[in-house]
Amino acid sequence: MSWQDAEPGDEVRALLLAARAHDGRPEVDETGPLPREFRGGRHLLRHDGGTLVGYAHLDPRGDAYGNQIVEAIVHPDHRGRGHGTRLVTDALAATDGPLRIWSHGDHPAAAAIAGRARLARVRELLRMGLGADTELPEPKLPDDVTIRAFEPGRDEDAVIGVNARAFDWHPEQGQLTVDELIAAEIESWFDPAGFFLADQRGKTVGFHWTKIHPDGVGEVYVVGVDPAAQGGGLGKALTLVGLHHLRRVGIPEIILYVESDNAPAVAVYTRLGFKVTETDVAYQR
Repeated sequence: MSWQDAEPGDEVRALLLAARAHDGRPEVDETGPLPREFRGGRHLLRHDGGTLVGYAHLDPRGDAYGNQIVEAIVHPDHRGRGHGTRLVTDALAATDGPLRIWSHGDHPAAAAIAGRARLARVRELLRMGLGADTELPEPKLPDDVTIRAFEPGRDEDAVIGVNARAFDWHPEQGQLTVDELIAAEIESWFDPAGFFLADQRGKTVGFHWTKIHPDGVGEVYVVGVDPAAQGGGLGKALTLVGLHHLRRVGIPEIILYVESDNAPAVAVYTRLGFKVTETDVAYQR
């Protein structure tokens, strides 16, 4: 077991790809940069007989509430042998500050490890899915609101401004920067034609950023509405604009992620036909 500050190499990508094939996540490509949650920070590699069997990433920057974030993954062929427990133990020992560790899919084994480590279940992120046969109503926009596509090089500041105000309560999303948005624009999945902005009297007041994954699954990636424009149904309308776009381009399966305690958003998505398919859990020391 060893920590390193250098970016991990091909063996870590191979482990992440194996986990994706088995679990459906993380969202890692065969080439290109690793997903955002594995960049920078510190990297813990656990080998057994020369084979990489486990990997953990520690993000010391953490979330908006000062929690350092850990993602820990054991290779599917080497689970049930104590490697996950060792990864979590070493991650906890690496820092004495506030720390959160994610369990994607709410696996019983992860819950057992968290229990032994005396970690509290503090956050749930719901994955919701929309069936291909679900009928969608047409969006109803306020009379003075128009929809247009995102323009790289022009709209970054406006989107980040709306995002910061809409998600000032969110541990991660509210911290999105212009530089990070620009970096996302060179990702293979980025498509400005699926990134919709709502303008009201010449000012951007909301957006719906859709995403199409390499496996063809569509995602309601981020829907943000400026608090000054909330309460008039703009969030639902923007959601429908993106959903109709994904349907038009032939995407049969659509997902989204939403905080379990965000009752208004969960209610909107449920009324549109989304159903909870998985739950991700954050455990905290």
